[in-house]
Amino acid sequence: MKHSWILLLIILMVSCNQTKKEKTTETEDKSEMMPVEPNEGIGDGALSIIDNYVKSIEQAHKKEAFLKHKAISFNATIFFGGKLHLDGKITMLTNASKIRIDKKDESKLIYNGEKVFLCPKTANDKGARFDMFTWTYFFGMPYKLNDPGTQWELGSNKALDGVDHQTAKLTFEPGTGDAPDDWYVIYTDPNNNSLKAAAYIVTFGSAGDTSKAEADPHAIHYKDFTLVDGIPFATKWEFFGWKEDKGMTNKLGEATITDITFLNEEGTIFDTPDNAKEINM
Repeated sequence: MKHSWILLLIILMVSCNQTKKEKTTETEDKSEMMPVEPNEGIGDGALSIIDNYVKSIEQAHKKEAFLKHKAISFNATIFFGGKLHLDGKITMLTNASKIRIDKKDESKLIYNGEKVFLCPKTANDKGARFDMFTWTYFFGMPYKLNDPGTQWELGSNKALDGVDHQTAKLTFEPGTGDAPDDWYVIYTDPNNNSLKAAAYIVTFGSAGDTSKAEADPHAIHYKDFTLVDGIPFATKWEFFGWKEDKGMTNKLGEATITDITFLNEEGTIFDTPDNAKEINM
């Protein structure tokens, strides 16, 4: 009887060890299959550090509330190099897929989502593409940071107005838009994560030679924020030269943004008017 108990105890010990081994192996297998968060993400399902950075900017600028509106219009008076560059009303869908600019000289630029038109046909088309897409991008930048083709790299802190701001570099995958070689260095407010400035280069029309643009980066500084329907908008933009090691240098221009208004319907705003000509972009 004594030997029977000893034999039973040995069988139980072997069985327990085998079960423990199987559980350990199963745990190790699951561990090997467990996905690792990219870009130093933390925790199961957590956003990566850079994704969280972009998300925090979108939240600061109320992206979800902004995109619930159909369209938005604003007046822009822009001086560059000491000269008036643009004075007019800009209207755009909040997803930026359609744009209209009504200038004070009564000329119009319209992007209907596919083509750009200038009205009247006799109007000066010099700089039309720049005006059509640059100012609307600067206005809507907080809502465009996660567009398809965007690539991010978290940077170091850089001083702005004597205060350190977190920065990150935005680049684009090849084939994104018509200027995939452009880049931006984003500055975010250390207190509320809003987008306060962006250094950038303009490479459109460079035919692949970006050396000139790389040698002369510019920067936009967003100031004097106001709330419209609870959404913050900068009503003053200042433009500067920019150096990687020095930040903003000489002032190049400024813009005043007024009468920011949301529109519930686009109506016929983006229809091609009579006496318009298509502009090859």
